[in-house]
Amino acid sequence: MAVSGIDALVERLRTTYTRVDAAQAHAESLTGALLVDIRYQALRERDGLIPGALVIERNELEWRLDPEGSHRLPEAVDHGIRVIVICNEGYASTLAAASLHALSLPNATDLTGGFQSWKAAGLPTAPSAGV
Repeated sequence: MAVSGIDALVERLRTTYTRVDAAQAHAESLTGALLVDIRYQALRERDGLIPGALVIERNELEWRLDPEGSHRLPEAVDHGIRVIVICNEGYASTLAAASLHALSLPNATDLTGGFQSWKAAGLPTAPSAGV
């Protein structure tokens, strides 16, 4: 019998693209990759933000990043954009990256370990200021 459930789904999805670590995400952000923070407000208020990251709630992600969508952000310029999705610990971001792939955004990926790995790596963060 095949293994099923959310853990198996996440592991299977992770075989379809290459994830990035915190240092690589930071380096890519300096050369134009979009860091997209999908954490919910309470986590952003508790732990802070990544300077320059777009804050897009998970339930709006596809609407905001689809280059053909009527509710897209100005940063959603084309299907070739590099998007690095960041959640708290790197689980929800896997599902989000897979969803972006389904929208023909093949350069979407996620941050292994999420915001917590970014913070642990000593990379820049800022207080949320009630975002």
